[in-house]
Amino acid sequence: MASLGVNPSRTPQGPGPGAASSGFSSPAPVAGPREAEEEEVEEEEELAEIHLCVLWNSGYMGIAYYDTSDSTIHFMPDAPDHESLKLLQRVLDEINPQSVVTSAKQDENMTRFLGKLASQEHRQPKRPEIVFLPSVDFGLEISKQRLLSGNYSFIPDSMTATEKILFLSSIIPFDCLLTVRALGGLLKFLGRRRIGVELEDYNVSVPILGFKKFMLTHLVNIDQDTYSVLQIFKSESHPSAYKVASGLKEGLSLFGILNRCRCKWGEKLLRLWFTRPTHDLGELNSRLDVIQFFLLPQNLDMAQMLHRLLGHIKNVPLILKRMKLSHTKVSDWQVLYKTVYGALGLRDACRSLPQSIQLFRDIAQEFSDDLHHIASLIGKVVDFEGSLAENRFTVLPNIDPEIDEKKRRLMGLPSFLTEVARKELENLDSRIPSCSVIYIPLIGFLLSIPRLPFMVEASDFEINGLDFMFLSEEKLHYRSARTKELDALLGDLHCEIRDQEMLLMYQLQCQVLARAAVLTQVLDLASRLDVLLALASAARDYGYSRPRYSPQVLGVRIQNGRHPLMELCARTFVPNSTECGGDKGRVKVITGPNSSGKSIYLKQVGLITFMALVGSFVPAEEAEIGAVDAIFTRIHSCESISLGLSTFMIDLNQVDGLALLAAVLRHWLARGPTCPHIFVATNFLSLVQLQLLPQGPLVQYLTMETCEDGNDLVFFYQICEGVAKASHASHTAAQAGLPDKLVARGKEVSDLIRSGKPIKPLKDLLKKNQMENCQTLVDKFMKLDLEDPNLDLNIFMSQEVLPAATSIL
Repeated sequence: MASLGVNPSRTPQGPGPGAASSGFSSPAPVAGPREAEEEEVEEEEELAEIHLCVLWNSGYMGIAYYDTSDSTIHFMPDAPDHESLKLLQRVLDEINPQSVVTSAKQDENMTRFLGKLASQEHRQPKRPEIVFLPSVDFGLEISKQRLLSGNYSFIPDSMTATEKILFLSSIIPFDCLLTVRALGGLLKFLGRRRIGVELEDYNVSVPILGFKKFMLTHLVNIDQDTYSVLQIFKSESHPSAYKVASGLKEGLSLFGILNRCRCKWGEKLLRLWFTRPTHDLGELNSRLDVIQFFLLPQNLDMAQMLHRLLGHIKNVPLILKRMKLSHTKVSDWQVLYKTVYGALGLRDACRSLPQSIQLFRDIAQEFSDDLHHIASLIGKVVDFEGSLAENRFTVLPNIDPEIDEKKRRLMGLPSFLTEVARKELENLDSRIPSCSVIYIPLIGFLLSIPRLPFMVEASDFEINGLDFMFLSEEKLHYRSARTKELDALLGDLHCEIRDQEMLLMYQLQCQVLARAAVLTQVLDLASRLDVLLALASAARDYGYSRPRYSPQVLGVRIQNGRHPLMELCARTFVPNSTECGGDKGRVKVITGPNSSGKSIYLKQVGLITFMALVGSFVPAEEAEIGAVDAIFTRIHSCESISLGLSTFMIDLNQVDGLALLAAVLRHWLARGPTCPHIFVATNFLSLVQLQLLPQGPLVQYLTMETCEDGNDLVFFYQICEGVAKASHASHTAAQAGLPDKLVARGKEVSDLIRSGKPIKPLKDLLKKNQMENCQTLVDKFMKLDLEDPNLDLNIFMSQEVLPAATSIL
């Protein structure tokens, strides 16, 4: 038995305790980075952590969190929350923080909630660390001071103190007192823990590259069971786990087939959209407009070009974080250079597209000339070829005359030093065959001669006019009058050049960080474009259509819908329509044999509705989505000791049992016009035969069409009005491979039960013989060696177990 329900109410309402239902409630760069270096930049993103700070008071919640992946603080303006803290639970489920920070002086509801959270030993992913800070750290005034005095690289140094306050006031809602206090507590925690800068000097602050607002309004409520049952996400162990930080990869799932993003941040945004389905019609239609544009045949070439350009957009936040810490690598400059040129290509392309589409207009306007400035600076300053060769930052010629002069002197050194060595050799002992003049950073110029056979003791190393320094690799190194002159004349050229180039790199970093806002905007808009191009590509390949939204309609209407995953796995797939709206058929009871397609139909309705609520085209000829604010399912029963539930409690949650199912459905039906839309698939034909549900328009009976052909049962996988006449369990048992004798006996017993007649054994067996046969069967299982590589369980079951079980019956 499985069920799915639609809640038309705007207030999220799931099924009652133990309800088994799934419900809907309303120009190319001259030098590009090497692939290995790009992968290194992307892989570091896997180590991201999220640290959340929360305060709850008088029914309102203030939340802020720090994401190390982009070094950004996200905050939610003060929002009302119930005493059960459902809003906080949704945030925790969505962002999965590493730690939760709050005040040591808390309301008992928050204390109880955090205590329960900390006690969830089997929580997956791992439960967060709960951190209590003194309440004084959350004071309103001190929190404001921390926010206003913070060292933020995205604020230009040219701003005065007053301008900085005005700038931050335009971003942070200082009138939301709980949010401000949560932000202050978060900054205190970050500074105390030194998140991301644990090994740096203490004067290096935690990098903060921006503040972003996040909201949970207009979101559709979906629990984790629904995500699992509908196979929206599915993590599988990676065969090459050492290549992936988590050791997991995406299996066959809705996310897996729709994720065609070219950049990591596009993939992250798609996953975020999947965790935040919405009924904000403006947002949904803006997404669909972009997808529809790229589905037009004449726009296919443009879509492919934009997709290629998006492949150049790399992990900008990680690079900006390194710049803030002055840890910039050579590959970072290359990646940033390539990213900026890719962004400029996107901007130029979007300027030629219809400006009536918001995304194209935003990219055309927000990708400002600061990008040209950044690209020009990097292109004119950074010597990519020289940087790769020396594995450090080097600058191009004609940037700094002093550096150029020192490099010219350095380049002329080999021939000059050869001449100096020739003159030195003229003054040396004739037994010395050769010598050379070398340069060692921080030591200077030295005369190097080979160690001769007679040079055994340290006293043998002494040479008149030379100062012995050291022996290395059978070479003797000395200072001479000429090498001392070279030290005074040329100095420590290498170190001086490196120091001056590092100074130029720092200045270049400051120029880039001062324009970090446009780079953050590039990432946000490019990610959005990447996601919508991916969804358009999937819609084109799989034949999806654009859904319509009708908030005045309660329910959904789907014409010839398909299951997006099953249709890729089955040779043929039979589409089915769905009609649930108004006050008729709020509860749909679907009967039919096993394997006739009941569960697939339920999941299909859920998946199509979900896809429409993330702004994707859907696998149907037409789809009209009404006021939906939640989707719940109770389809698969997952038994695990880690759940901490008894089998009976799991059965209650899944509404297993005729009486419980009937009671739950009657409970919802009693609500009349406010009853959610519920799809129930069941083999309990007694639900209908015994008339356990009230008669009326709220209940609609559907069945999966079948036809009996002699002893065979033919499935049409087509839903229609009516009630199945039988469950055809014997047919399913025969398909599962049970012996004909057992199947026949099962049918016989079923007929006896249905007719109310007593069930008699096939033959009179002595109890003693039955016990002996049972013991024999137990012994066979006890002797079974499950680690035997030659063990064939199919042979064991057919030759050993089934005959013994038949004799017992």
